[in-house]
Amino acid sequence: MRKKLLHTLFATTLVVFVGCSNPADNVPEAEVAEPAKAVPIATVSKSEPTVAPVAAKSYVIGGDSKIDFVGSKAIGGEQPGGFKKFVGQLNVQEGQLLASGSKIVIDMKSLWTNTEKLTGHLKHQDFFNVEKIPTSTFAATKIESIDGKQKITGDLTMHGITKSISFPAEIAVADDTVALKAEFFINRFDFEMKYPGQADNLIRKEVVLSLNVKATPGEADFSSLEKSAGNQ
Repeated sequence: MRKKLLHTLFATTLVVFVGCSNPADNVPEAEVAEPAKAVPIATVSKSEPTVAPVAAKSYVIGGDSKIDFVGSKAIGGEQPGGFKKFVGQLNVQEGQLLASGSKIVIDMKSLWTNTEKLTGHLKHQDFFNVEKIPTSTFAATKIESIDGKQKITGDLTMHGITKSISFPAEIAVADDTVALKAEFFINRFDFEMKYPGQADNLIRKEVVLSLNVKATPGEADFSSLEKSAGNQ
């Protein structure tokens, strides 16, 4: 009996110290920096020849797109969730995704998780505080290809805090659709969401974000989301 009790205590202690695996260990970390300041547009001399740029084509993100997240606790395991409602537009120029005008706005009140209690807590002021801050926004500022891999940089405004983040992505552009996939993690502390959780089961600061969006020709109506988010 004593031997069995010691074995149980050892196993419990091992779980406390080792804990559950962190889902962020399997994905890249987003590069985070302060948002860049706007650069004044240089004046072009009238004597310089100008070439009219190819007009950008806009694509509106469809309803079958997904924006999900995974948080986790040291012992409690993974906590999946996501957002049911968001509006986004991707702009394309000469067959390439264009940073200018490519934006996603998320209705934070559409947040979901696998339990009603957790959903309510995440909407609370301990985390997203959706009553006072009903939307989050990502606006692209740079799209680049490095060693054959694509990288997106943009300003993420969440919980009233704006940070410039960069992350790898898969981007496929066609005449009738634009597909974008990405998976990376951010540090929620960077956005002043520092609720720790229980002392014996801390909530990890790393949160995995995954984007799987598809867009078709059209222009997004961002005003409709802002109105509905304010009325909910």
